[in-house]
Amino acid sequence: MQSAPVRTRPSAHAPPFVVRRTDPPGALDRTRRPVIVPATMDSTSASSITPAPGGWAAALRSLSAGKVGWALGLAFLVAAALNPIFAPPFPVLLGRTIFVALVLLLTFTLAGNLQHKYLPRWLAQTLAVVLAAPLATLLVYLVATGGDFSAIVSHPGRVAGFMWIAGCALFIGLVLATAAMVREREALARSMQLQFELERAKLEKQALDARLALLTAQIEPHFLFNTLANVQALVETGSPRAAQVLKSLIAYLRAALPKLHEPGGLPALANELQLVRAYLELMHLRMPDRLQFAVDVPAELHAERFPTMALLTLVENAVRHGVDPSEEGGRIDVGGRREPEGGWRLWVADSGVGLAENAAPGTGLANLRARLQGVFGAGATLELSEQPPHGVRAEIIIPAAADAAPKARS
Repeated sequence: MQSAPVRTRPSAHAPPFVVRRTDPPGALDRTRRPVIVPATMDSTSASSITPAPGGWAAALRSLSAGKVGWALGLAFLVAAALNPIFAPPFPVLLGRTIFVALVLLLTFTLAGNLQHKYLPRWLAQTLAVVLAAPLATLLVYLVATGGDFSAIVSHPGRVAGFMWIAGCALFIGLVLATAAMVREREALARSMQLQFELERAKLEKQALDARLALLTAQIEPHFLFNTLANVQALVETGSPRAAQVLKSLIAYLRAALPKLHEPGGLPALANELQLVRAYLELMHLRMPDRLQFAVDVPAELHAERFPTMALLTLVENAVRHGVDPSEEGGRIDVGGRREPEGGWRLWVADSGVGLAENAAPGTGLANLRARLQGVFGAGATLELSEQPPHGVRAEIIIPAAADAAPKARS
């Protein structure tokens, strides 16, 4: 069964009298490497691939100086090897071997560039070598005898000369043609493997992007609904601060919502810090006597790329599970620094009630860990520890190896 046609550029395999010893084993000319289209590839042998039509023009364009040079060099070696047993002088013998070598080079290249409807390309090129070797040698002797065929067959020396030249051309041509076709198949297999690896990497990236989008979609409503619930509680209790808190919330949402789906990759950490400050100011309006805060992150970190709402998730947890349940309230400090050995870290420390015993990790922190590792790699960590005398310290640690990756996505 013949496979579906696949477009390729002009054949890049070496002709019969051409050996590229300067190329790595199995390498092809980079300018004429086949272009693989995986969607149209069949599982059958690569030998049934139909090349794009090229014809004489394509064959002549693919005859590089290197190929012609190797053909002339091999022709010289064959002439030198046969010279002791031939009566004609060496220049005449050399002219005959050069002619045969160039004919084989041209026919082999042409067979690889023509559109073959009924024959696979490898078979067409093999037949081209088998036919071109004796025919080119016969043409040489017809020219030498003025077109008298009987003068060739009736002269034992000419018959022997024909057999020697044609036999050498056929043997060397088939060996080099086979090596060239094997080398082409190896390169074809490597190209297919590379295309499949690229396609797999693309699909893996799409799956990762979809997973991050899902995690982000889970986190954004979690924050918004908690904040709206706080506003609702103030309104229901008739707090005089309800209007001011609602006004601050509207201002916060106006600044935050366009950034939740900001195109062009990860936003800068400076944007996240603006959201954190706005949120803490909103919470401070809600409980002015029970919440104090400070945001102190070095300016050198502001340009770092950082997932949206990641730091805000830790701040919200510190308010909800640390400061708010405490009768005395507490303080929240947001900070960061760049590590001397590379990488950087951010932290949110609160002086609230601390970690509860037997407390199960929440969905927000689990999603946050997954997001950090999806963006910065497995080396990114989220650590929780006790904050003396009471409270919790949550740290996001970005390793040095992950520093450059998020920047490239922006």
